[in-house]
Amino acid sequence: MSRVGKQPISIPQGVEVEQKGDVVIVKGQKGQLEEKIHPDMKIVIKDGVLTVERPDDNRFNRALHGLTRSLIYNMVVGLTEGFQKALEIVGVGYRAELKGRSLVLLLGYSHPIYFVPPEDITIEVPAPTKIIVKGVSKQLVGQVAAKIRSFRPPEPYKGKGVRYEGEHVRRKAGKVNV
Repeated sequence: MSRVGKQPISIPQGVEVEQKGDVVIVKGQKGQLEEKIHPDMKIVIKDGVLTVERPDDNRFNRALHGLTRSLIYNMVVGLTEGFQKALEIVGVGYRAELKGRSLVLLLGYSHPIYFVPPEDITIEVPAPTKIIVKGVSKQLVGQVAAKIRSFRPPEPYKGKGVRYEGEHVRRKAGKVNV
């Protein structure tokens, strides 16, 4: 039995889960999320607790069991609490600012980089060197944060660039004169 897949998901107040064919729809205070799941996975909702069941112990179904449970759990958590990812900018003259909905990044290039996030994502810039990406979809929050990081990933010699908060950048030694 999958350790992740067999764990029940408690559905909090204000969150509604329904299944229409292969699609699971979760509605909450912060909106609505949909996810297409494999037809072999069966979702059982009893007394505010959701469990995912699989037809047999086939290797493929065992893998899908934990995946399906994690996807549904992330939708429930996203619609109640939301997800966020923090990025920090390291480098002299590197900074970020918000103009309307778009994020303006100055990362040492000859031009500023303008990034407009998707509709479901909100971006906050509490300090010129800190960016916070928030949203209800864990996958979309991670994807947007990775896209912002890709504009100038941290380099190994001075550590300059955009990195996740708390990310350790492995540093290399520079030139050595012999």
